[in-house]
Amino acid sequence: MKSARGLIWPAMVSGRGSWIERPSRHLGLTPDPAVPGLTRSLSLTHAVLYGLGVTIGAGIYVLVGVAAGRAGIHAPLAFLLGALVMSFTAASFAELGTRMPVSGSEAAYVEAAFKRRWISIATGLLVIATALISAATISVGSAGYLSVFVALPGPWLIAAVVVGMGLIACLATAQSITVAGIMTVIEIAGLVLIIGAGLIWHDGVFSRLPEVVPAVQDSAGWIGIMGTTLIAVFAYIGFEHLVNIAEELRDPTRTLPRALFLTLGVTALVYIAVVWIAVSAVSSAELAASPAPLALVFQRLTGLPLRVMSAIAVVATLNGIVVHLIMISRIAYGMARQGNMPQILARVEKRTRTPVIATALATVLVLILSLAVPLVGLADLASRGTLAIFVLVNLALIRLHRASKPAPTGIFVAPSWVPYAGLASSLLFLALDWIA
Repeated sequence: MKSARGLIWPAMVSGRGSWIERPSRHLGLTPDPAVPGLTRSLSLTHAVLYGLGVTIGAGIYVLVGVAAGRAGIHAPLAFLLGALVMSFTAASFAELGTRMPVSGSEAAYVEAAFKRRWISIATGLLVIATALISAATISVGSAGYLSVFVALPGPWLIAAVVVGMGLIACLATAQSITVAGIMTVIEIAGLVLIIGAGLIWHDGVFSRLPEVVPAVQDSAGWIGIMGTTLIAVFAYIGFEHLVNIAEELRDPTRTLPRALFLTLGVTALVYIAVVWIAVSAVSSAELAASPAPLALVFQRLTGLPLRVMSAIAVVATLNGIVVHLIMISRIAYGMARQGNMPQILARVEKRTRTPVIATALATVLVLILSLAVPLVGLADLASRGTLAIFVLVNLALIRLHRASKPAPTGIFVAPSWVPYAGLASSLLFLALDWIA
């Protein structure tokens, strides 16, 4: 293993999959190449669909109303600014992900930079905790949407949803991500349907475009935009989880940076278009007061019943559960391979080549959280935890850059100022979130 700016974790790739050639200094264990590992089976299409699935969540179906209430007709500009802010941290993840294409990525980056095992373990556990909270929150929301169509008690619906998605997550990675990808397409299709409806049936969609940018002297408008940018930043959280499937990408050096930026770019285009259609077609007051603002927009534009968008929201939430379970299990697997979690979590099922034990544990923990723990307020903690992870990741890249060794050939290298911009923006939004 090379260190500092030249650091990259060599991977041995064979018919048995990949393994990281790195002895555990702490436990005295060396990964055995005879033990089945994860297999490099994922293409750029798989990666982008996974990234979109974990980033474009059902939350956008609600966030539109909050954004409209704060920024009104200027809300699309806030989502553009949010994407630009997130691009700095995305570039940091792209470089670190190509230097170290491993599962349990954030923990690996921090350990490589700071050489402190406890910081690495804390980072990995923080990533897992935030993902578990997010998955549990989505599970409860999914059961709520399903109750419109299925007359069963909430706990039964939650259990059925979590266990069902856990079984899908146990499939071979290419299969589970293909299923998630199909749901992602359906989820995005619902948003595209709103965009299409606006373009066809709303006369003001183009004529009102100049209203998006407020006048320079419009202080209230700019304050509303800055406040909405904080919401927009949270709407983009999720793209970073792509690094945790880097060990399963066919060519992580080329695929991972492309997947990260494509995910962020496509998400931004969809969000900005959807938010613009919403705020130009329906009054900001109505959107802010509606519990289902996009369903309201869809019904107003097409005259179709709300159940159509509710059905798409069900798919969106189910997809969110699957991709979170996949991600959580890969983090646990990667940390176990690094010697920082029990080795049983690194066990890979020979037929599917997936960490079934880690996936089963993730499923059980999500189910317990969904059924037994009040989730009110925990989602905010998960968002703050994610921003804290962004701070650590940008700091890790800054530390590696300052070692001033040449980067390995062929990896993505972010400009030296990028992690500083990512660090500053993450700290700023973390502070703004605590204040709010």
